[in-house]
Amino acid sequence: MTFDVLFLLYFILFMFVPCSTTAQTYRNISLGSSLDALNDDNSSWQSPSGEFAFGFRQIGKDGFLLAIWFNKITEKTIVWSANGDNLVPQGSKVELTADGHFLLNDISTGKDRSIASSAATGVAYAAMLDTGNFVLANQNSTILWGSFDQPTDTILPAQALNNGSRLFARYTATNYSRGRFLFTLQSSGGLMLYTTNFPQDYPYFNYWKTDTNGSGFQVIFNQSGSIYLAARNGTILNVISSNTLSKQDLYQRLTLDYDGVLRHYVYRKGTGSNAGVWSTLSFIPSNICMSISQPKGGGACGFNSLCQHDQGQPICKCPSGYTLMDSHDVLKGCKQNFAPQSCDEASAETDL
Repeated sequence: MTFDVLFLLYFILFMFVPCSTTAQTYRNISLGSSLDALNDDNSSWQSPSGEFAFGFRQIGKDGFLLAIWFNKITEKTIVWSANGDNLVPQGSKVELTADGHFLLNDISTGKDRSIASSAATGVAYAAMLDTGNFVLANQNSTILWGSFDQPTDTILPAQALNNGSRLFARYTATNYSRGRFLFTLQSSGGLMLYTTNFPQDYPYFNYWKTDTNGSGFQVIFNQSGSIYLAARNGTILNVISSNTLSKQDLYQRLTLDYDGVLRHYVYRKGTGSNAGVWSTLSFIPSNICMSISQPKGGGACGFNSLCQHDQGQPICKCPSGYTLMDSHDVLKGCKQNFAPQSCDEASAETDL
């Protein structure tokens, strides 16, 4: 009799432990859920492992950015954002409404903005996945929309860049509005880096491209660290970064930085000599200073400037007699700090 009771108790415990574990590791965000823009730990939804989080990040004193970031590293590196051009004030809100709409509400204007305008009807829940993809799904767990479908300046392992997709560089290191450069897989199949006709965001000057005769179909970033352009049949057409890396040992991202350079970054976990910082594994173009030479004189560092290439990074300086247009933005170029000589003024030689 005692044995039967113990067996029954063991059986009940065995049945319930897996259910409890599943509930702790799989975190669906139900309809009606919301987050407020506050500078605390309650302003985000985390992935099951806690590797990524979706929510609000305060950007200096300017406001709050709705974003996805690496959640287990100190700097909380942002990999996707919804409102870089229009930060919202404290107290604003993001909500998955009862009828399945995903909205960002700006408390200062009272206006709602749809974050996932392309999502079909039938949204049943949202989820922050361990891949870094924030998704909306229906009752059958079919993904209707994902942040991977609308990248900003970064793609992650397991993410692909499809025909017509674009990455826009941010304006500066701390300004998440669209900047001066874009990386695009054109509908015609060409993979390109462009300057933009800033402040408009359409392509202006092509400073890097693949020679693939329009056959490119998808940029693939696989878990082992290889990033390449593939044809529709899977043939590799162009390798952007080729590495054999351990997913368990490091984080990765491919980011179009504000200086126009597309960089493959790795962040080594643990406590080793190279751990705890983002390091550049590869980059394109090979020399940004030589790659950008626009017809009217504007280069990688803007007008009237000097560009020095240093390990994949442009070092921007002004020639003698010139100063930066904006000390907070070295890519804006330089301006003269002397009075120009007029052709109408008589020179000392003509007076003699």
